[in-house]
Amino acid sequence: MSYFDKAMNLWLGAISLTKEKTEAFIDELVERGEISREEAKQTMEEVMQKGEEFKTEYRNMVREEIDEWRAKFGVISKSEYDKLAERVKELEAKLAKEQE
Repeated sequence: MSYFDKAMNLWLGAISLTKEKTEAFIDELVERGEISREEAKQTMEEVMQKGEEFKTEYRNMVREEIDEWRAKFGVISKSEYDKLAERVKELEAKLAKEQE
């Protein structure tokens, strides 16, 4: 597992823990009568939506940083490497046919 994958899993784990704590806190507010069940449901939906928005923004930010790093250091992606490797195989096969 790559460093990036480990970091993402750690971050997603933290988000899950936060969700559980948020649910527990909202349930406690309902039990104390400070908010209704409907308000609790709406609040939880809003929290989940904000969490998804944050997750999307975070992933985009990480992708942008990785793209900048790749551009700065001239690193190619695996898909770019695979395309180049395939092209080399094609050229080798063509050259071998021409030499026959």
